[in-house]
Amino acid sequence: MEWWSFELLVLLSGLLPNPKLETAVLSICLNTNSLAFMAPLGLGGAISTRVSNELGAGRPAAARLAARVVMLLALAVGASEGLVMLLVRDVWGYAYSNEAEVAAYVARMMPILAMSVVFDGLQCVLSGVVRGCGQQKMAAFGNLGAYYLVGIPAAFFFAFVFHLGGMGLWFGIWCGLVVQMLSLLAISECATDWDKEAVKAKDRAFTSSLPQDMTT
Repeated sequence: MEWWSFELLVLLSGLLPNPKLETAVLSICLNTNSLAFMAPLGLGGAISTRVSNELGAGRPAAARLAARVVMLLALAVGASEGLVMLLVRDVWGYAYSNEAEVAAYVARMMPILAMSVVFDGLQCVLSGVVRGCGQQKMAAFGNLGAYYLVGIPAAFFFAFVFHLGGMGLWFGIWCGLVVQMLSLLAISECATDWDKEAVKAKDRAFTSSLPQDMTT
């Protein structure tokens, strides 16, 4: 759902006054964001496994500690990536295009992109925590609301009502990203009873059975 919303930004950029420039710049931003997303994606997969293992072993305190540690790691990684983006913003566009207009527009977009990378990394690891707790359904509804009830409408509003162009599109989806991160944080910190989740995880482990063809 998240990826579709980012792709929708590129489609909406085709409706802006200078569609070739806007589409080129947003495609570069999307590719850059995907590159930066790889590190928190790995952390998200790792924490999902760690949390589920700790809960299954009956150690809810360890699971919660691991979740908080990985949030700090994601924040550090996101801040580092954002700082690098700010430092190379004037030359980064030339890695994709030799047109000065495109490179200059990318340079103006990089501060917004740097902010979104921080929140994107946090939501990625929080998604891993929520998956490890078995709260996927609640997180899915949160993601749906964040991007399609907040992010996309806000992007349309900033781009076509305030006439901010591609910057407005990305700023709008950043608003959805913040809402998603906050909703996942609320699920993991406020709506999750870690002791209860540990009991449920152990119950699932003891009541599950191997498929019939694996027991013969």
